[in-house]
Amino acid sequence: MHRTPSRSAAVLVATVTSLSLLTTACGDGDSSADGDTATNAKNAEASPNAPTRTGLTVGFLPKQVNTPYFSVADRGGERAVKSLGSTFKEVGTDQGADASGQVSHINDLVEQKADAIAVSALDPDALCDSLKQAMEKGVKVVTYDSDTKPECRYAFVSPASAEDIAVRQLELLGEQIGYKGDIAILSAARTATNQNAWISSIKKELEDPRYKEMRLVDVVYGDDEAEKSYQKAEELLREHGRLKGIISPTTNGIKAAAKYLSQSSYKGEVKLTGLGAPNDMRPYIKDGTVEAFLLWDPAKLGELAGHAAVALASGQITGREGQMFLAGDMGWFQLTGNGVITLGDPTVFDAENIDEYDF
Repeated sequence: MHRTPSRSAAVLVATVTSLSLLTTACGDGDSSADGDTATNAKNAEASPNAPTRTGLTVGFLPKQVNTPYFSVADRGGERAVKSLGSTFKEVGTDQGADASGQVSHINDLVEQKADAIAVSALDPDALCDSLKQAMEKGVKVVTYDSDTKPECRYAFVSPASAEDIAVRQLELLGEQIGYKGDIAILSAARTATNQNAWISSIKKELEDPRYKEMRLVDVVYGDDEAEKSYQKAEELLREHGRLKGIISPTTNGIKAAAKYLSQSSYKGEVKLTGLGAPNDMRPYIKDGTVEAFLLWDPAKLGELAGHAAVALASGQITGREGQMFLAGDMGWFQLTGNGVITLGDPTVFDAENIDEYDF
C-alpha cells in the first residue's frame, strides 16, 4: 500500500504540488493531442491541497446490491462521502451477472447529474461506452473492487494487487493439501475483471516448481448466485473424483461451496479456500469445513473509493501516476500506473482470529 503517515503530510503536499506545477510548466505533451476525454483529464493539473468540494452527489454502483460484501463496502463509501459534506446514492441490480443493468444505472446517474460514480464492473467491455459518455459530460468515474478498461475511468481502487491475492489463495490451498493433488476454481461471472485477473495469476503461479504436483483440472462459474454456486460445487466433486481442493475467489461462491461441503461426505477431505466474509464463513471455520480463507476489509475499500471519488471531483487528483491524496483517517494514498490505488494486504482468517472480526 502506498501510504504515508499524516505527520509527513506537509512535506508530501509540498512535493506533489511542486511536481504538479513543474509538469504544467513543461507542457506534458499529451493534454491536447487528441480528443480522448480521459487522457486529457488525467493530464490536467491537480493539487492535493485544493479545497474539498461539498454538496456533490456521488453514486455507488456495486456488482450486486443486497449482498453482504457490497452492503458493507458501500456503507464504507457512504461514510466517507457524507463525512466530506456530500450526498451518497447507491444504485444497482440484485442480479449476479447483469451488466446491461449496470449500464442502465450509469446512464440514470448521468441524467440525474451525479458529480462522480464509483462502480464495481461486472464486464469491462459492456460498461466502457456508457462510462466514457459519463466522463465526456464531466462525471468523475472511479472503479472499485473490479475494474474496467483504464481509458473508461480515472482511477481504480484495488483491494490489493491481483498477483498478491492470487498467490496467497494458492499458497493457502497448497499448505492444506500438502502441495499435491487436483484442484479447481469456483469463480463468479465469466466477465468479472478481478476474477479473471486472479485466475490468470493463479495459473501462472502454478508454474512455480513448488506446485509441480498440483494440477488445475477445472474452472467453473457460479455468477455470484448462491444456488448456482452450490450446484457448481456439487458438479466439481461429482465430475472430478480425485479433487483435493477448491479455490473460490468470491464471497458468495466460497460460502455456497462451504455449505455444500459441510453437508457432504467430502467434509474434511476436500479443502476449500478463497475470498470470504468472516460473518459468512464463521460457521464453516468452527465446524472444520474450512481451515483458512482471506479477504480485505470491504468497508475500508468502499471508504477509500468514496474519498477517491471526491478527491477527483475536487481536482486533488486527476488519475495520473504519482499523484497523492488524503483519505481521511486512512492516511495518504498514491496512484500507481494506470491510476491504480491499492488498499493493502489481505487478512487471512482462521479459527484463531475469526471472532475478532464482524463484517
